[in-house]
Parts: sequence; structure tokens; C-alpha cells
Amino acid sequence: MKKSRGRTSRKRRRKHLQRFMYGGTGRGLMTTRALQAGELVISLPEKCLVTTNTVLNSCLGEYIMKWKPPVSPLIALCTFLIAEKHAGEKSLWKPYLDVLPKTYSCPVCLEQDVIQLFPEPLRKQAQEQRTTVHELYMSSKAFFSSLQSLFAENTATIFNHSALEWAWCTINTRTIYMKHSQRECFSLEPDVYALAPYLDLLNHSPNVQVKAAFNEQSRSYEIQTNSQCKKYEEVFICYGPHDNQRLLLEYGFVAIDNPHSSVYVSSDTLLKYFPPLDKQKNAKLSILKDRDLLENLTFGWDGPSWRLLTALKVLSLGEDEFTCWRRALLGDVISARNEQQALNITTKICHFLIEETQHVLLQISQMKRDKENLKEQLTLVEALRLEDLKILQKSAEILCSLNVTTV
Repeated sequence: MKKSRGRTSRKRRRKHLQRFMYGGTGRGLMTTRALQAGELVISLPEKCLVTTNTVLNSCLGEYIMKWKPPVSPLIALCTFLIAEKHAGEKSLWKPYLDVLPKTYSCPVCLEQDVIQLFPEPLRKQAQEQRTTVHELYMSSKAFFSSLQSLFAENTATIFNHSALEWAWCTINTRTIYMKHSQRECFSLEPDVYALAPYLDLLNHSPNVQVKAAFNEQSRSYEIQTNSQCKKYEEVFICYGPHDNQRLLLEYGFVAIDNPHSSVYVSSDTLLKYFPPLDKQKNAKLSILKDRDLLENLTFGWDGPSWRLLTALKVLSLGEDEFTCWRRALLGDVISARNEQQALNITTKICHFLIEETQHVLLQISQMKRDKENLKEQLTLVEALRLEDLKILQKSAEILCSLNVTTV
């Protein structure tokens, strides 16, 4: 009787979630009844997950077991996805493969002209992502060739760069964390991936809280909501407190009014506003670098971050104040002049970034007219830049009020 009730309740949990197309988020899951905080939303049995166990139990298993040096868990899953997609109607996973995106909007998939419109920190990370995927492809070509006996078609045609890019994006954007024990047939890279059909229809919202983990007792991956959800509303999960640059880099989308979003200030931008002949400049930079205070300098919805203001206060120390740098790092007021100069430079940087962002938005608008084939990609970057502009304008308002107070 207990087992029967468990199965029934699990069916009920799935029954009240229905696939739905939303204008803003695309495919998602809608609840047909109100959900209460603490309620179990989804329980997905282990046999429904695609993991390295799935790969080893497929026809690829024996090839992976004997390949030296061992392939990584990531490349094993990529290979499985490409092979199953190629199998078409013959694949047991066809229903799942059919609902996966045909293309992705992660930076690795975007045109170089579009990436050049990214803010500086993200632009560098995007190039690194492209390099990572390219190197993964080049280092896996020999392994792909070893699978030739499984296919009538040439493996170079099946396992091409485009196919690997698609598989890598599928795993990067859609896997859940599920740790597996280390196995000799795989490299030492962590085996922590699991694709979860149906569950990955849940879209991200920074404003919800969920508890998600693999339940060792039920051998199921479970998602429990810590937020209420009204009847007929979309059910969301939260991928974590990520800013929009991280969301675009890892998942290929931007969250509107994301409370975790920030606009980053590069060290090059920072140094534009300080006299090049400052004799203590190198010493100040060394102090900041040693304490990791030249990275992650940001403007947020609540204005300039503590890290940004602290870095600017250290750089603003007068020659007679330099010995007080430790106090500046602790947040002490060194002098009214130091406070005001740091605030003035913060304001200048904020206005510079506003102008830069507005200029890029004009570029995007022009490119959308001239390059119809890039319109979708450009709209994504436009959304990021518009969110940045809102944050910077809010920060400018806060800085204005701080300047008034100081005066």
C-alpha cells in the first residue's frame, strides 16, 4: 500500500506540470495548480538521467574502456549525444533529442562581430570559451576516428566541429550536478554531469528559491520549491546567484532586472583617471594586486561596490597619506580630500561607462538594420547592454546623492 501511494503521488506531481510556450522564456513548464513553499515539484528516477553510466552501457562503452589515454567524462557525453543524434529514429533517446535546441546562443556559437560588442571582461571570457571548445575538438579527433567501425558514414563527417559545439553547449547549458565515483576508463576530470530530460524544461529566474539534489534513498533527482507559485503560472528554478554576464557566458541568455547583475570596471578604465606621474602609483597598484583588488570591481543596483570604492581610495591617497593605505583598506576615512576625490573619480567612471554603453547600443541598432542574419544574436547582446545601462544610470543617481551629501 505504501509503495502504491508513493507511485500515485509521484504521478500527481508530474501531472500538474505541463509544457507551455512563453513569449519571454520560450519553452517552459506551467503548473495547473498552486504550489506551496517546501513542495516537491519534480522527482526524476535515476534511469531517466543521461550520465557516463548511460554512455558506458551503450555501444560506445567498449571503445571508451580501451582508449588510451582515457577520454574525459565530458567528451564521453558529447560523443554519446552526437552518436544518438546521428542515429535518428533508431535512438532510444529520440524523444529527448527532438526537444533539445537545434542551435544555442552561448558565446562559442556567436559570430565574432557580435562578440566584439560584449563588455570587456565578457569578451575575454567568450574568446576563452571558443578556444576551449576548439581545443577539445582537436584533441578528440583521434578518439572519434577509432569509432569508425560503428558507422557506415565517415566519422569525420559525423563528429565534426559543429556537432561537438552543439553537444558541448547541450551539456554546458542543461546538465545538473551529480557526482560519480572516479573510474579508470575516464580521465581525472570530475565526473559530475547528468542530463535530465523533462526537468531541463524548467527555466531560470533569479527571484525564486529551490532545493535540488539527487536523493540517494529514492534514487531520484528531486526539485523542491522554496517559493510559492500560483495556478497557471510558469514554474521556475534558480541556476544560482549569477549576474547577466555569467548567464550569457554559460547559458546563452540574459535575465531582465536581475538583482545579481553588475557592470564590471576594468583596471585599464580605472587607471585612466589617475595622473601617470604619480610616484607612488606602482606601489599602490602592487598593494591592490596582492589583495586581488584590481579584479571584480563593479557597479550594481545599489551603486559602486565596496571593492571599487576601496581601490579608488587607495589610488587617491596623497603623497603624505600613502602610509595610511592599510587603514584605507579597512574602510577608515583618511581625509575629506581622499573621500571626495575617490567619489569624483567613481562618478567619472560611471558616466564614461554610460556613454560607452550608449555608443555600443547605437552600433547594435545600426548592425540590426544592416545584418539581418545576425539580428537574433545582436538582440541578445542588446538585452545585456540595456540591463547594464539601467544599472549604471541607477548608480549615477546614487553617486549624485552621495556627492550632494558630501558637499
